[in-house]
Amino acid sequence: MPGSPQSRTGRPPVQRAAGRPPAPGPRHENPVLRLYLRLRRAWDRPLTAYYLIFGGSALITVLGLVMVYSASQITALQLSLPGSYFFRKQALAALIGAGLLVAGMRMPVKLHRALAYPILAGAVFLMILVQVPGIGVAVNGNQNWISLGGSFQIQPSEFGKLALVLWGADLLARKQERKLLTQWKHMLVPLVPAAFMLLGLIMIGGDMGTAIILTAILFGLLWLAGAPTRLFAGVLSVAALLGFILIKTSPNRMARLGCLGATDPGPGDACWQAVHGIYALASGGLFGSGLGASVEKWGQLPEAHTDFIFAVTGEELGLAGTLSVLALFAALGYAGIRVAGRTEDPFVRYAAGGVTTWITAQAVINIGAVLGLLPIAGVPLPLFSYGGSALLPTMFAIGLLIAFARDEPGARAALALRQPRFGRKRGARGPGTKRGPRSWNTMRRRASAARSSGER
Repeated sequence: MPGSPQSRTGRPPVQRAAGRPPAPGPRHENPVLRLYLRLRRAWDRPLTAYYLIFGGSALITVLGLVMVYSASQITALQLSLPGSYFFRKQALAALIGAGLLVAGMRMPVKLHRALAYPILAGAVFLMILVQVPGIGVAVNGNQNWISLGGSFQIQPSEFGKLALVLWGADLLARKQERKLLTQWKHMLVPLVPAAFMLLGLIMIGGDMGTAIILTAILFGLLWLAGAPTRLFAGVLSVAALLGFILIKTSPNRMARLGCLGATDPGPGDACWQAVHGIYALASGGLFGSGLGASVEKWGQLPEAHTDFIFAVTGEELGLAGTLSVLALFAALGYAGIRVAGRTEDPFVRYAAGGVTTWITAQAVINIGAVLGLLPIAGVPLPLFSYGGSALLPTMFAIGLLIAFARDEPGARAALALRQPRFGRKRGARGPGTKRGPRSWNTMRRRASAARSSGER
């Protein structure tokens, strides 16, 4: 009709019905809630602990290598050595440790348990050799080293930590299988006497820092074994009394205790190291002075690449760098606790809990000493500080945690569902070929494993 609106096709436009409600739009959810739910689902996946342990330990080790190179250059030059001397030794130890990590990750649980007694016997034998004149070497007043020739030395007490974890976990697991842990004598004997033997061999050399870590491992194993409060308090009281006597009878340890919260080196520069560690952290600011630009490592801060490498990290990488290191250790500790809490195998639970206690307690003691909150105990930051003797058993222990995380039922099913990267190319068939029964059985086993674990 003339005068009526026409569309481009010449047809009259379609009239919308009066009163028809508009089409509903998409629901707008809270983006923060959506992100939280997504992170929660990712956090609850079966392989979360595996990724946290593997990725966290790898990042700590790599960042530690970078900081060892930065913090040790001046010390090496002062000793008329190449600037990369300590870095090359640490990189070699990390390479050997990576092999130990892979070996520990691939070993079955039965082999881990079989190695418990040989590792304990070897650690005790080496700690006895430390006290033999001509074999043991004293470093910074502590006779805890054995010279391997040249510049290579080994500290047997570091392997004593791994020995106590494996042997104690195997012992408690066998007692639990026989339902003997309800009796206090079976819970304490022979675990506590063997631990005190290791502590005595370590304290003969004067290394109280390692003795504290070993005591923490012992308490962690007793806690996981369900020790009653009275028994736990009794062992803790005895350990505290012995520690008080050892500190009171040593002027060096008393001086370290007196440096808590110090802001001035004091008479005779007794608190020099503690104070300059605080200076390094305070001068770092938010993002640090830059990698390699530390001032305190130029002879002001002793042990900058070992016990106080966290202070150099704070000076060069700032608060962001130190918080990143703390977050990595927190993730590693959480993953270890998650592995210990989700397993049904008593040995895995005790071993995972012992390794987590070891790494977490050592990190807390080292960082607490650098921050001036704890006495300087002379223990390195795990996976981070310079020292091959500390790095090798720690990386093997990380391999144990990775093996335990992979052995969880859900993680095992998730790993079984994964196809090899080039599996399709290798398994490609022509258009007229059929799959063999072996391939069909493999897929059926994977599907049944996924259904049994609830993995999607």
